[in-house]
Order: sequence, then structure tokens, then C-alpha cells
Amino acid sequence: MMPKPNDEARQLRAEIAAAAARLIAQDGAEYDNAKRKAARQVLGEAHGNINMLPANLLPSDTEIELEVRLYQALFHADTQPAHLFRLRTAALQVMELLEKFSPYLTGSVLNGTAGPHDDIHLQLFADSAKEVEIFLLNQNLTLDFSEAPHFKGPRFDPVEVVSFLWQQEGVHAALYDLDDLRGAQKLRADGKLMRADLAAVRTLLISSTHPDDKLSLPT
Repeated sequence: MMPKPNDEARQLRAEIAAAAARLIAQDGAEYDNAKRKAARQVLGEAHGNINMLPANLLPSDTEIELEVRLYQALFHADTQPAHLFRLRTAALQVMELLEKFSPYLTGSVLNGTAGPHDDIHLQLFADSAKEVEIFLLNQNLTLDFSEAPHFKGPRFDPVEVVSFLWQQEGVHAALYDLDDLRGAQKLRADGKLMRADLAAVRTLLISSTHPDDKLSLPT
């Protein structure tokens, strides 16, 4: 029996998700770059532009994240949980230091897929970016500066990101206006946290050693 087109699309989608997960877990690739490279690997160089691919061939970030979790469980089950715990502990320390800037944790350290190439990603909210920069410089931290897309989407200007080392771990803090706090407390489509405040990270750290960590909001 010939495979149905929908079956073929699902198979290709799964292969792209698995290939992207390997790139993320092994090399620390960003999701968008990993998806693009994985599409080329699975479909060939002619399909390198993912914007031209049928939507049903491209896995969502949630599907790729699931594959990253499976990869970590298969190949790094003996080291990844301890590494994740160290990253979350360092993240909590930095967030406590920066408490007056309403810090939120995002990314792989929050969702639990962090590997050896992953850093801590925070979002801070203040009257001005300069206020945060001065505070960090007064902690004798060496800062690097870059930009990142606004979490509200491409209609908004990029935000400044300050990067520094904390406990030998890389930290990247995106600096937002105080008004942006109104859009910060949201859940993902799958019900998990998109970003976590101090209270949520404390709860998450306590439950980090449990395999059934659901990344739920604290009650």
C-alpha cells in the first residue's frame, strides 16, 4: 500500500523535529536556525528556505522541544538533571540580585531542556535600560551588549540585552520597559510557563529533582 500524502508529511515533520533537536542539544543552536538546517538535512539544499515550505512539513517549537527532551533523556540522563539544577540555582541567585527589576526566567533553563551549551536568559523591567546597566556595573560585572526581538512580536522595536558571567554561567538579560510587564504573565499554548518570576523559579527549583516537573505556576 502506498503511503498517504498526510502520512509522508507527518514522517518528514517528525524527521525535521528530531534533526533540529540534535542540533540544539549537541551544538546549542537556536530553534529557528536549527529548524532551517534540519529542513535542509532532511529535504535537501533546494528546500533551505523554510518560508517556502508547506506549513504541514515544519514542526512547531513545542514539537522540537519534545524531541530535545527525548534526546536528553536518551543520551544525557546521567548528567543533564544535575547541570539543569546548577543553572536554575544560578538563575535564582541572579534574579534575587535583580529583584527590583521584576526579573523573569525564560528559555531552556526554564523549560528544562538546557544542555552544556545553554545559558541563562532573563527578562528585566525598569524605567530605563541605563538604570539596570549602572546597577550591574556597580556589582563589578563585565557587560556585553546586543539586541533581541521584543517578546510582543516584530511590530515592536528590538530590546537591549546585557550579557555577563555569573558563577561561571552565561547570563543574558533582555531589558524591557515597565509597561511591558502587562504582557509578561502568560502561559504557552500547552499550559506551561512562557516565563517565570522569582516565586515560580523558587518553586521550580524545589521540584527540579522530580521527573514529572510540569513547570506549573505556584499556588
